[in-house]
Amino acid sequence: MYYSPYMYPNYNVNVPMPYNRQQPVYWGHPQATNMESFYQPMQLEDRAENMGFTDQGKQPFVINIEEAAERNRTFRTAIWTGNHLQVTLMSIGVGEDIGLEVHPDVDQFLRIEEGHGFVQIGDTKTNLNFEKRVSENSAIMVPAGKWHNLTNTGNKPLKLYTIYAPPEHPFGTVHQTKADATAAEEGNNSASPNYFGRTPDEWVQHTEFLVREGLEDVKRGINATHILQEFILMGVLVGKGYSPERAYEMVEEWERTGESKLLQQSKNM
Repeated sequence: MYYSPYMYPNYNVNVPMPYNRQQPVYWGHPQATNMESFYQPMQLEDRAENMGFTDQGKQPFVINIEEAAERNRTFRTAIWTGNHLQVTLMSIGVGEDIGLEVHPDVDQFLRIEEGHGFVQIGDTKTNLNFEKRVSENSAIMVPAGKWHNLTNTGNKPLKLYTIYAPPEHPFGTVHQTKADATAAEEGNNSASPNYFGRTPDEWVQHTEFLVREGLEDVKRGINATHILQEFILMGVLVGKGYSPERAYEMVEEWERTGESKLLQQSKNM
């Protein structure tokens, strides 16, 4: 018999557990290969080196965001990319900045977890008339369409996390350095840019289901106005984050139930 270890202080009495019970796996702690290594405490620096942040997007996910931001050593790492928002960790080196940028259709939230910085926001890149000193626990809200920059003014890396709504970077983005981020952005402006996590050809492949269903409607002799109405609506829903299959089902339901009288009318034209 032995007592199951706990990762955090526990003020209840430990309950004896069978020896062959599988040990629980906790976020941020590698699974031990033997009991001796399990009981050996890890220093924060060691855990930071061993910690591999990966994008857990579109799955339920819980994380100690403050600890994750402080451990992160990359310029930018996406840890959760969904249909409507994205969470990334960032570490800005001493004297460095994020880089003057604007997101035309994306609102942005940034929270400082460690360090000191200087944020600038404005309507144009030459008119950054909103300026604030920021430090640990500061939250920054950047409206879509505003030029902005954040500079590290401290003597250690500026640790933060940022939320984009909708997502700004491709799923699984990892930029080890600012130079990597700059190169990736330049690549996105090349002949094969990436839009919300997919290239144009990947978007075409993603919507093939709708194309096939549309062609079937043509074969069935459904009038062109109705087909265009339906499939443009489906495309709008896909752009809002619905899967092509779910978008198809939803628009068909609008027609079938009479929730959209205009769709019923156009089908009978």
